[in-house]
Amino acid sequence: MKKKLLLGLGVLTVVLAGFVLKTLSDAGQFKQLTPHHAGRCTPVPGMPGAEDITFHPTLGYAYVSSDDRRATQAGRPVPGGIYRYDPTGATPPVLLTGAFSRDFHPHGFSLFVAPDGTQTLFVINHTEAGSHQIERFEVGVDGMLVHRRTLRDAALVSPNDLVAVDAERFYVTNDHGLAPGAARMVEDYLQLALGNVVYFDGTGFREVIRDTAYANGINRSADGLTVYLAQSIGRSLSVYTRDVASGALTARRTLPLGTGPDNIEVDALGHLWIATHPKLLDFAAHAKDVSGATRAPAQVLRLKPSGDSLELEEVFLDDGQRTSGVAVAAVSGNRMLLGPVYEETLLHCESP
Repeated sequence: MKKKLLLGLGVLTVVLAGFVLKTLSDAGQFKQLTPHHAGRCTPVPGMPGAEDITFHPTLGYAYVSSDDRRATQAGRPVPGGIYRYDPTGATPPVLLTGAFSRDFHPHGFSLFVAPDGTQTLFVINHTEAGSHQIERFEVGVDGMLVHRRTLRDAALVSPNDLVAVDAERFYVTNDHGLAPGAARMVEDYLQLALGNVVYFDGTGFREVIRDTAYANGINRSADGLTVYLAQSIGRSLSVYTRDVASGALTARRTLPLGTGPDNIEVDALGHLWIATHPKLLDFAAHAKDVSGATRAPAQVLRLKPSGDSLELEEVFLDDGQRTSGVAVAAVSGNRMLLGPVYEETLLHCESP
């Protein structure tokens, strides 16, 4: 009996050790990192927690989704905001949502520019009351954001990012399928694929992709016929063909990235810029450390569509000393804006 017990404990120990090693390996914890970037980078203050950034396609400035998450963690939440940032430095960042609700904590967002130049911005808002909702803004004649609508639905379980396909319709990712707490922790550490993507057709929400391993960033091609989805725990980029009439998405291919992708930006050339977390557990520790002393590496990948394939290149890698836990890389010309989730400053980089 004693031998059987010891044998059982031994087998259990081996299984648990194997699980721990697999988790660490999947999270990238054994990677050796060599920081590099060919350009010059400058920190830009005033927009803490710049989790999402996107450039206007023609006017040169960028919109920044900012929320001081460290203040919220410390029990002293302050309103977040959407800013307009001129990368030329001609003007300081401008807060565009000062007249909106103080219970505003923006996360992912998406800009749609109509052929007549009208701008619509959809923003995920995680309120202090614990609700998740989508705010629809229009850019007024003075450049400020005018709130038009709030969307709430049970389908918004844990919204992370969204992409607009016109001024009324969009796709939104749920990075988890379970509510916060012990169940969600199990979902994370067992790498359960319980997330999804839902589509808002102008009237209601419906699921269009299911069983995703932490659905994170989402974006689309300029013609609206292709949708790109980042799965952080899945460490992959999935490509879908979009049916314009119905909004349905058909899987085309999945590209393993070997790193945890976050937001996806698409530049004027159609290149995808993906901010990633090469060591996911480092980022998790960074997110929990209110002091900010625990650092996490930051990585940026560029993917160039080439026929039916995507050519991948690592263009930026930092070990967490210059910036930490970057969620987005927005690019226009030779300028790249990096948005860290918890830092006080975003990083403005320019290549030679």
